[in-house]
Amino acid sequence: MRHRIAVIGAGPAGLTFARVLHRHGHPVTVLERDPAPDARPPGGTLDMHEGLGQLALDKAGLLAEFQALSRPEGQAMRILDTDGTVLRDWRPRPDDRANPEIDRGQLRDLLLGPLDVQWGRGVTEVVPGTRGGVLVRFADGRQETFDLVVGADGAWSRVRPAVSPTTPHYTGVTLVETSLDDVDTRHPGLARLIGDGSVAVYGVNRGLVAQRNSGGHVKVYAQFRAPLDWHTNPGRDMGLNGRTDVDADLGTDPGAGLGTDPGAGLGPGAGLGVGLDLADGEAVRSSLLALFDGWAAPVLDLLRHGTAFVHRPLYVLPVSHTWTHVPGVTLLGDAAHLMPPLGIGANLAMLEGAELAESAAAAPDDLDKAVRAFEEQMWVRAGRWAKMTTAGLERLVSPDPREALALFDEVQAS
Repeated sequence: MRHRIAVIGAGPAGLTFARVLHRHGHPVTVLERDPAPDARPPGGTLDMHEGLGQLALDKAGLLAEFQALSRPEGQAMRILDTDGTVLRDWRPRPDDRANPEIDRGQLRDLLLGPLDVQWGRGVTEVVPGTRGGVLVRFADGRQETFDLVVGADGAWSRVRPAVSPTTPHYTGVTLVETSLDDVDTRHPGLARLIGDGSVAVYGVNRGLVAQRNSGGHVKVYAQFRAPLDWHTNPGRDMGLNGRTDVDADLGTDPGAGLGTDPGAGLGPGAGLGVGLDLADGEAVRSSLLALFDGWAAPVLDLLRHGTAFVHRPLYVLPVSHTWTHVPGVTLLGDAAHLMPPLGIGANLAMLEGAELAESAAAAPDDLDKAVRAFEEQMWVRAGRWAKMTTAGLERLVSPDPREALALFDEVQAS
């Protein structure tokens, strides 16, 4: 295959696409804006699903290596009440490999393998339909042309504008992430609380989730409903029992793509003081402790012992995001269908990367036809998952915490 193919983004989707093409003997250019693989923290752990992420790894010839690295015990999940009572405690069977966990950094290194990634190549614009093919412009002023450019560059994709004017919108839910290191030695009580996998606690429009990674590292996520500018705007209504000004952040239709009312915020006295400096870790910690005031002390210790805090408002693309096919350009993963982070996004992105690579390898004489057929298939499947994860987010961060528990019961039963 003589086609010049580039994938923008060295995340799970882009690397899987490149690795499967490499396995089929076809060259691909991988372009990544980060200057090096370890330029920033890789993020938390991922559960690789049978039939999705694991299938993609199998197509890349990496399933056995993944199984050696993964943590099947990480599938364990415990749900607590806000007073610390254990409501559910799911533990995997010794032979259960339905959704084993792997750290993002380990998955990245596994996928990188022999690939030659061009690091520090930030893309500013992709222009289809030029005489030489699809033009890619870089932040350093250089430019190159390709026959196919695949955008796997995440939520704020620089490739997406070449096929779609749509941009992500705020869901009304914000995460604040912190972490614990060497938890088994430094915080043995919390290590027991978390167990081998994850522990979650849900209250009214808020929740706390702690997830074990490898090497004694734990990621903790505080999640709550609030306006996008909750930490700066003193004029926001954040009443517990009604709609909030968060609706204004979602456009003219506050329920668009969200299923139910995105309001019903956090309430005065919930601890979200105005003028909060998100760079001030101790101020953020105090604010979060006030937000979860009254919850069991061991649960609050997840925040008390956090080492740093990162603000992560959740954005999504419309549930049924599609576009008119543009020859020479397509999208994968979050660039194509950003959805709530409920354990499916990376899996879906990797499978898409593998499938697109196989389609391209199988159709060297009609690459555009293969891409067009791939897009049609991707849109249908991604739309189903986007609808489910959007509804799931509504239930997880809900005025009625029983909705979160019921959702987990349904997932575990399936």
